[in-house]
Amino acid sequence: MGFQERIRDYADRNVQILGVSTDSVDANAKFAETQGFEYPLLCDTEREICLSYGACQSASDRAAKRMTYLIAPDGTIAQIHTNVDARKHPEVLLPTI
Repeated sequence: MGFQERIRDYADRNVQILGVSTDSVDANAKFAETQGFEYPLLCDTEREICLSYGACQSASDRAAKRMTYLIAPDGTIAQIHTNVDARKHPEVLLPTI
C-alpha cells in the first residue's frame, strides 16, 4: 500500500505527507489527479529540494531517488529512509512513528 492508501493512518498520528517530484506542474497535477492524491505533490523542476535532500546528485538528473524524510515538529530531521519501495515503505514506516 502506498501513502495514499494509508493517509488516514498517518493523519491519525498527526503526520502531514508531502510528495516532491521533478516533473512539471502540469504533469504532477495530472498524476496527482489520476492517483487520487489527498496530499500535496510539490514540483521541484529545478531540483533544488532534491539536491538539498540527496535525492538527486546534479541538476541534470532525469529523476529523483525515492526517499523519505520525517521532519519532527521542531523542524529537525527525525528519520531518513533511502532507496525506498514506494508500495511497501509506507506500511513499514508507519509503526516507527
